[in-house]
Amino acid sequence: MNISADLSIFSLVVHATFVVQCVMALLLAISLASWTSIFSKTLAIRRARRETESFERKFWAGSDLRQLFSAASNPHNQTGALERIFEAGMAEYLKLRSGPGGDQDRQALLDGARRAMRAGYQREMDTLESRLAFLASAGSVSPYIGLFGTVWGIMHAFTNLSSLQQATLASVAPGIAEALIATAIGLFAAIPAVLAYNRFAHDIDRLANRFETFIEEFSNILQRQR
Repeated sequence: MNISADLSIFSLVVHATFVVQCVMALLLAISLASWTSIFSKTLAIRRARRETESFERKFWAGSDLRQLFSAASNPHNQTGALERIFEAGMAEYLKLRSGPGGDQDRQALLDGARRAMRAGYQREMDTLESRLAFLASAGSVSPYIGLFGTVWGIMHAFTNLSSLQQATLASVAPGIAEALIATAIGLFAAIPAVLAYNRFAHDIDRLANRFETFIEEFSNILQRQR
């Protein structure tokens, strides 16, 4: 009964060595930061997908381009990523067209609008991909941090055996158990981060494809404009 009480998870964590406790605390902090990033990134991607679908419906419904641009450039309106890309391209197109000789150099108009949309595309992708690097790092590093705690705990457990006349399972079990808890916490921090990173990377790639497709289709529309 005493052995069972001593091997409870709470007791093992409380009576673990200082190094192993530091490893556990670090892994718990990484896990908390990972879950915070996961929830915030989930909401951000859902909002970006919803705003993209909404703007695509308005754009392909045959709305006037100048009306769409006026709504997109209104600072009081909440715009999505795709709408901001459209705004950047349309603003550059109108700016170049209103300049001297703008109507004659059609290719310069298209190139300028495409460059502006590409710049807007990169800004939006940087925003969408924020915190992905942290999730990737957490997923790859956490198991090794937990393994370090495991190695240290096992080493400490076997070092304590040198002072005993007779080694028993009861004497070595607490040290090994606390070491294995560090590994478990490392996996707990790593697995959700890896799964979330793969899912977010897939969703962001799909949004990127939709943005790039819109840039090409909108460039074709501008090419047909007189």
